[in-house]
Amino acid sequence: MASNENQGSESNNNGGAASSSSTSKDGETPTQIQPFRMPTIEEVRAQDVWNNCAVRSVASGVMGGGLGLFMGLFLGALDNPIMQDEMTGRQQFIYTAKQMGRRSWSSCKAFAIMGLVFSAAECVTEKARAKHDTTNTVVAGCVTGGTMSAKGGPKAACVGCAGFAAFSVLIEKFLDRHT
Repeated sequence: MASNENQGSESNNNGGAASSSSTSKDGETPTQIQPFRMPTIEEVRAQDVWNNCAVRSVASGVMGGGLGLFMGLFLGALDNPIMQDEMTGRQQFIYTAKQMGRRSWSSCKAFAIMGLVFSAAECVTEKARAKHDTTNTVVAGCVTGGTMSAKGGPKAACVGCAGFAAFSVLIEKFLDRHT
């Protein structure tokens, strides 16, 4: 009797799995839809703070500055003194430390400005258009590239605008943020 029950339950399991259209091809069970959970007051407040363009821009500027600082340290350490044969070990160390400091500070400022301008331009464009798409990235890239290369004149600003906008779109497509 026990063997008949096992055979019956096996046939029900196999038949149920074969006839069920909600299971995947791999035999996995379908995922259940989780109930909707309302956000807490703290989560809503945190989201409101993060949706502020000034907060988002400053945070991006700080993160960009930190990235620039580390990149400057790394690239500054790779600089070799021109007069390496004439310098003592201590002089080479001091020279390298100064180069690392200069390169770090320069990269820190550049990446901080780049992050701040890009994030601010994208946020303002997104809020003005009330859309979250690739056009915002193109506008932010153009504004950032033009701003970063504006010291070179109008031609350099146009080239910077086009170059940074194209680079921004490539990164956007690579990361595939907007679907």
